[in-house]
Amino acid sequence: MVVVSDKMTVSNMQTLRRRSSPAFDQGFRWAAYGSALVVLAVLAGIIGTMIYGGWPAFQEFGFGFVTSSVWNVGQDQYGAWVAISGTLTSALIALVIGVPISIGIAIFLTQLCPPWLRRPVSTVIELLAAVPSIIYGMWGLFVFAPLFAKYVQVPLTSIVEGMPILGTVLYARVPSGVGMMTAGIILSIMIIPFIASITRDILDQIPTVLRESAYGIGCTTWEVVRFVLLPQAGVSIIGAIMLGLGRALGETMAVTFVIGNANRLSLSLFDPSSTIASRIANEFNEAAGLQMNALLALGCILFVVTFIVLALARLLIARVKTH
Repeated sequence: MVVVSDKMTVSNMQTLRRRSSPAFDQGFRWAAYGSALVVLAVLAGIIGTMIYGGWPAFQEFGFGFVTSSVWNVGQDQYGAWVAISGTLTSALIALVIGVPISIGIAIFLTQLCPPWLRRPVSTVIELLAAVPSIIYGMWGLFVFAPLFAKYVQVPLTSIVEGMPILGTVLYARVPSGVGMMTAGIILSIMIIPFIASITRDILDQIPTVLRESAYGIGCTTWEVVRFVLLPQAGVSIIGAIMLGLGRALGETMAVTFVIGNANRLSLSLFDPSSTIASRIANEFNEAAGLQMNALLALGCILFVVTFIVLALARLLIARVKTH
């Protein structure tokens, strides 16, 4: 049976070999090259369009466009610092909340979860990734924000009022539920499926013999995770985190619903603010003239911020690999 199968396989390969031609092989090469060039051409077109559209704003305001916090449509005065700081802060909050939960989910699914429960939990996690961002935003605005204001902002504000540092960072002047912290929490929920799924798959690919050897010498589950699994999967987990960070930096609709969309610099995490994506979404439809140029310049800055984050991620991964 095996010999017959092998002969048939060899015969089929010889037939395909006779049918192939140099022209077909060359066409395949050009098709592969073309697929890669299409992606580069689209990316170059997007970058070129944003630079061309945002250049008048950079010419008008110079580097002050990045450092200024003024955004006055009536006087045609625009600055990006509030949106930049809001983008970075909300993404950082999302990582601080989402990364530990994501890694915990992955460890539970691969090490502690009963077999009968693993598939339902995995399915629920994957379904979260399929929920449209506008649904997250509507749920955050109409369900989460009122509960967050009533049970977190109001009690916490009364506790920390007058305290140094905490009385500034966790004080809500208007406890409406929307603000930077709310946006960060919603973003953390949105990035959990991506980080958790990738981390789970990476932990599943670690050879079983490593875990069994660790258990065999008397290691606890914590010690196996800490000293065997996480070091083996460290580089891939960093990549998953960077993927989640990219998702958080560019999220638009969900953040637009819950961040408050205020051009305000505040040290309080409960105050409304804005991000680059939310500002573009709010104003692009009615923008014209220099305001349109300023919004396209914001798009350029978001691209640069994302590029810097990815570059730092590559450097971090390279450094982890060397160790």
